[in-house]
Amino acid sequence: MEITDKRIDSGKAFDWGKTSEEYAKYRDIYPEEFYKKIVDRGLCVEGQRVLDIGTGTGVLPRNMYRFGAQWVGTDISPEQIEQAKILAKSGDMKIDFHAVPAEKIDYPKESFDVITACQCFWYFDHEIVMPKLSELLKPNGKLVVLYMAWLPYEDEIAGKSEELVLKYSPKWSGAGETRHPIWIPDVAYEYFDMEEHEEYDLMVPFTKETWHGRMQACRGVGASLSVDELKSWDKEHRELLDRIAPDKFDVLHTAAFAILRKK
Repeated sequence: MEITDKRIDSGKAFDWGKTSEEYAKYRDIYPEEFYKKIVDRGLCVEGQRVLDIGTGTGVLPRNMYRFGAQWVGTDISPEQIEQAKILAKSGDMKIDFHAVPAEKIDYPKESFDVITACQCFWYFDHEIVMPKLSELLKPNGKLVVLYMAWLPYEDEIAGKSEELVLKYSPKWSGAGETRHPIWIPDVAYEYFDMEEHEEYDLMVPFTKETWHGRMQACRGVGASLSVDELKSWDKEHRELLDRIAPDKFDVLHTAAFAILRKK
């Protein structure tokens, strides 16, 4: 499904379906600490029903399935959901995945103890989504927003790779990340109170192949470039990594979460 949003990449169209296979293979990269931050706060654990919006290939519910919660995952992209179903089945996980935009999610009121949104929160129409999420949560239910990004100004490999993305997608708005709290729109505070937020650093391990795949599975590359552009990018990025990267390396990332409690 092609998406055009003037808030993102200056309105350049992108389609996660174009890179879903790469996304499934290369973007399941969150370290254990990323999940532990959630579980340590008693969230997404046994006895809870959790809705993961913008689930993509189901990275969050699949990796947190072991903690015992009952998961539902939704995403606007049918191709992403298809990959999520394949991966969940291969892991013998019973996760209920559906291809539906967050703005059109339709479940009974107070269906969930927790709602998660990982790496996707800025895509939504918050005027529609925030009251809907509040309705879907049980009393005192929690909305957990999560994010992780490489730090291009501090990590050479990340910085050089990002420069190459911008060569092909100069309007890509995913560039230039720094450490900061997760952005929460003003409308959210009509329905939620901020309970806690945290920002912290992570070192994420890669090989040249897995980093190349991670970069291809980003919005500015695989989800938006033409076939010919992608071929050229592929060649240039592989040559870049051969020049500057060892076979195995860590990339410095910033990670963050925000926990909002239903009013």
